[in-house]
Amino acid sequence: MKTIFSGIQPSGMITLGNYIGALKQFVELQNEYNCYFCIVDQHAITVPQDAQQLRKNIRSLAALYIAVGLDPEKVTLFIQSEVPAHAQAGWMFQCISYIGELERMTQFKDKSAGKDAVSAGLLTYPPLMVADILLYKTDLVPVGEDQKQHLELTRDLAERFNKKYNDIFTIPEVRIAKVGARIMSLQDPTKKMSKSDPNQKAFISLLDEPKQIEKKIKSAVTDSEGIVKFDKENKPGVSNLLSIYSILTGKTIEELENQYEGKGYGDFKSELAQVLINEFEPIQKKYHQLMQSTELDEILDRGAARANEVASKMVKKMETAMGLGRKRK
Repeated sequence: MKTIFSGIQPSGMITLGNYIGALKQFVELQNEYNCYFCIVDQHAITVPQDAQQLRKNIRSLAALYIAVGLDPEKVTLFIQSEVPAHAQAGWMFQCISYIGELERMTQFKDKSAGKDAVSAGLLTYPPLMVADILLYKTDLVPVGEDQKQHLELTRDLAERFNKKYNDIFTIPEVRIAKVGARIMSLQDPTKKMSKSDPNQKAFISLLDEPKQIEKKIKSAVTDSEGIVKFDKENKPGVSNLLSIYSILTGKTIEELENQYEGKGYGDFKSELAQVLINEFEPIQKKYHQLMQSTELDEILDRGAARANEVASKMVKKMETAMGLGRKRK
């Protein structure tokens, strides 16, 4: 069985885009692959965080992973900082990385642009991401288009280590979702939906209440034509809503176009809002149960133990290959 690794930062609420582009697909992957799903809290501190809010976000994200349908008996769910091997391997990969290749990372350029003081971690966190992936002999990494550059670095550093020290790392492949990889903003359908968008109407959170969902869908940008038709170039707003509707219901775009032929955007948006409310209701119920019980911490303890067992062995292989520590029989 091939191994998949994926990590999400606990830096805010999970959006509909995250759900469709990642979490919903993780549920399907758990039946076909050996899955490691990690809450990458050490990546979150490359930018300032409130300590109490970060801890809350970590538990909240873990609860959502399970609430959407991940089975702790099938997958290894854990928190990055609870597995010391990640930071240890991250340092070793940092030592074989070049400043030039880290400075070329698009996310570093975007997040550091126009700032007087930039955290060194913002520059050097890609080697930590490399460690996250390679520690588990990962075969496939499900990512969005915006993360492809980091996966290229992962492959480069794995090959560099294998050639320079010892051939111990699997070279992972990128797995980009065929559908739903890019759910767009509800207010600017030319941009990807983002939880960091200052406009709260631009995204739907997995924990939004029904009335919030209705308001956000009703205020979603469309056009003046009033025809429910998929046309990404000329009708990006309607096309984005049709994509969401199609993915969540299993209906084809053509079926939806026929369903709303002769009807305006009002009916279309109202019924899409209800689809979202129905989709989120059982997730939110399970989420709140987990947040109020000890079950969540028990699951994370077991996940950390399993991850530690695998990752610590790989770190020892790395240390031996690089000549670190004492040689023991």
